[in-house]
Amino acid sequence: MARLKQYNEEDVLFKAMNLFWKNGFEATSVKMLESELGINKFSIYSSFGSKNGLFLSSLKCYKKELFKLLKPLATDGVGASAIKNYFYDFIEFSKEKEFGKGCLITNTANEMNADTALDIKNYINSFTMDVKQVFIEVLNRDEQIKTEHIPEKADYLLLAMFGLSSASKMFNRSQLENFIEYTFKTI
Repeated sequence: MARLKQYNEEDVLFKAMNLFWKNGFEATSVKMLESELGINKFSIYSSFGSKNGLFLSSLKCYKKELFKLLKPLATDGVGASAIKNYFYDFIEFSKEKEFGKGCLITNTANEMNADTALDIKNYINSFTMDVKQVFIEVLNRDEQIKTEHIPEKADYLLLAMFGLSSASKMFNRSQLENFIEYTFKTI
């Protein structure tokens, strides 16, 4: 007879997401996950198949959380100023104490190497293309921007977002604001 889960899977994923976000995939051990999640290794493997499976589920949880910020941008945002506001919103979203945790996607991309599981690499690529698509749609709504340059501008903003994500882990608010303001002077 199968055992009933003694935990809420959504709560477990949220905790796992935050642990991976803070420490990275490689530095997060199964023992750390057991301690943080309050469940044993058997439960982790039973529910998620592996540490990789839990990580992939955590990335999906992160996407759900980040898309709470992206959804208003995607549905109502117009032009670079709307994306600029999203950059500022992201600083608050990723803040932990004085500095930010960065972005789980950016942190993961920075950690990837030849040994990174293909499903993780594919998910990171898909996620970033989803964000780029939102940027394209928002820029397309601005009649002042020439449409032939929008894909390049979206790439630029995506890369700037990666830079902001990494910078938020060590630079102060004033420096991050300077980065955002100068980034958007070129759009």
